[in-house]
Amino acid sequence: MFYDHRLETLNRNQLRELQDKRLRALICELTSNEFYQHKSRTAGIDLNRIQGAEDLRALPFTTKAELVEDQTANPPFGRLLTYPVSRYRYFHQTSGTTGRPLKCLDTPESWEWWMRCWGYVYRGAGVGPGDVVFCAFSFGPYLSHWTAICGAWHVGAMCISGGGMSSEQRLQTIVDNRCTVLVCTPTYALHLAEAAQRVGVDLPSSPVRRSIHAGEPGASLPNVKRAIEQAWGVSCFDHAGATEAGAWAFDCEAQTGAIHLNEAEFIFEVIDPQTGESIGEGRRGELVITNLGRAGMPVLRYRTGDVVEMTTGPCACGRTFARIRGGVLGRADDMIIVRGVNLYPSAIDDLMHGLPRVAEYEVSIRRVAGMDDLVIRCETVDAATFDETARSVVDAFRARFNIRVSIEQASASSLPRYELKARRFKRA
Repeated sequence: MFYDHRLETLNRNQLRELQDKRLRALICELTSNEFYQHKSRTAGIDLNRIQGAEDLRALPFTTKAELVEDQTANPPFGRLLTYPVSRYRYFHQTSGTTGRPLKCLDTPESWEWWMRCWGYVYRGAGVGPGDVVFCAFSFGPYLSHWTAICGAWHVGAMCISGGGMSSEQRLQTIVDNRCTVLVCTPTYALHLAEAAQRVGVDLPSSPVRRSIHAGEPGASLPNVKRAIEQAWGVSCFDHAGATEAGAWAFDCEAQTGAIHLNEAEFIFEVIDPQTGESIGEGRRGELVITNLGRAGMPVLRYRTGDVVEMTTGPCACGRTFARIRGGVLGRADDMIIVRGVNLYPSAIDDLMHGLPRVAEYEVSIRRVAGMDDLVIRCETVDAATFDETARSVVDAFRARFNIRVSIEQASASSLPRYELKARRFKRA
């Protein structure tokens, strides 16, 4: 299913023409944007001379740390607002899990842009009129939760908020109201499945037929995706976005393992995270985003920190948008090095979810005799099987990563379960 068939099937040249046209319109709006006017002047660039995507590369990158620093120096909203505050209607902020929260404001026009972006997400997953979407979030000031609900309305679906509910209450609401779509993080989908087993809810026989996940890598990881689909009896779809950048990627019903970049609403680059130089298609690098429909609080050449591998090869669904293989592969700043081996948390997550008796786990790194040692605290579905499970974890790490790990037993239900982004990795 398509949100906008014409745009989603443009050829590459037509897509670039569309992006250049929308970029020029955006730049015209930024004459009063103090942040980017100052940033471009400091770099010796006339912002008004940017006429297309190729010209963008003359601009310096924008980082989240830079935006937070600007808001700290110019409270409360920084200099990134293009218009007077009276023109804005929507306030949200990031979770602040990695530092000070970033406040983000939207105008009615940019809120409509968010709805379009989510339209691609939902329609790509085959969601529309007649569906009942359940958003298993606690809400608060987090933009993704509110846009998920409004986006469902935008494509003609009914939507139910899961805010203020326990996991058991959410499961009962899903069953009682015959919800057909689940929206949450991959980790929380598996936690809900665990809760369902505990209280005797048969999820595969429920009306839920689709699940859409974001907030962390997972729904494109083969073992995590398989675990969700088996537990719920659904087709599982990945999605990627960020409060400061937008809902920028979506999955499709072709289920190729590569999710689409929304090139109708964003311009994308992939760079070497060390040098900042653009790299060729098919190589892993850091994703850089320019959003085209959020003139009130835009980001130009925004370094996401997400590690991706881009391809412009055709998709069986018929869309011509570029894709990223395996979704977001990890975070550039989350990579850990253990005994000379580069590891991303997403790769460890995929491995652990491929082991059938693992209920939950936590990873820490400690120094032993001057060397890093990876320690896995592991809950098993049955305490009696821990020794056998521990051996399978050790063997799996040796086979996939060629490293030795230490395994510690965690008692049943002792490790945290996460509703938002999972934080399973700690440095001792």
